[in-house]
Amino acid sequence: MKKADIKNLSAGDIQNQLTEAKAQYSKLKLAHAISPIENPIQIKDLRKTIARLNTELTNKQ
Repeated sequence: MKKADIKNLSAGDIQNQLTEAKAQYSKLKLAHAISPIENPIQIKDLRKTIARLNTELTNKQ
């Protein structure tokens, strides 16, 4: 998710996206621990998206 996309969301939408991203991140980490996933860069990208969401949520509050 791009920074411009996140800026256009409301605080409630950001919170929902953050919850979904954290759940997906934990699933990816577990899947990668069991057997290596094809594209481990997905984990890094998802972690950065979570950080972007947290930052924008803090700015909106």
